[in-house]
Amino acid sequence: MSWLEPVELKGAVVTLAPLGMDHVTPLKAAVQDGEFWKLWFAKVPSPEQMESYVTHAVEDAAKGNIAFAVRLNKTGRIVGTTRFYNVDEINKRPMLGYTWYAKSVCKTGVNSESKLLLLQYIFEKKEAVAVEFRTHYFNHVSRTSIERLGAKQDGILRSHQRMSDGSIRDTVVYSILQHEWPAVKNNLLSRLANNCHAAPE
Repeated sequence: MSWLEPVELKGAVVTLAPLGMDHVTPLKAAVQDGEFWKLWFAKVPSPEQMESYVTHAVEDAAKGNIAFAVRLNKTGRIVGTTRFYNVDEINKRPMLGYTWYAKSVCKTGVNSESKLLLLQYIFEKKEAVAVEFRTHYFNHVSRTSIERLGAKQDGILRSHQRMSDGSIRDTVVYSILQHEWPAVKNNLLSRLANNCHAAPE
């Protein structure tokens, strides 16, 4: 049995449901709202890539890398996706990423509550030692969002990955450690209570 298994996480605004093939069509609609796949530094699937994107995520879940569809509680609309990946079960250290949302829900609290649900689950239920975040050096919106969570920068992996356009990505690595979670949680709860919304990732 894997350390992480598919689980539904429900908050006041959103529910994170284990990603399945039935989410392909609503995710195609979501990604067309903002067309973030056109950003050269982002790893967001186009509508044409969505079926393959979800298929790979579902297959990866068997290895304990759990992906979620983000659903609005009020309307039932699927507005994006996020996941735990490269899960290090022995050291209880997952990465959290592959996060994107429809443009219409950016800065509405969706990202803040999604991160709260995910981090609360991984630290409080699964007793993670640390959670890691990685993003493109030039993805300043993502970097700001991660830093606003309270994650600390661990370093930069230079010439780390080749992008689809042939450019070479420098990857910025952040983490939240177990003992930092209570303060990060208070920060997220305060932001949600005061309607201070996170930027999209």
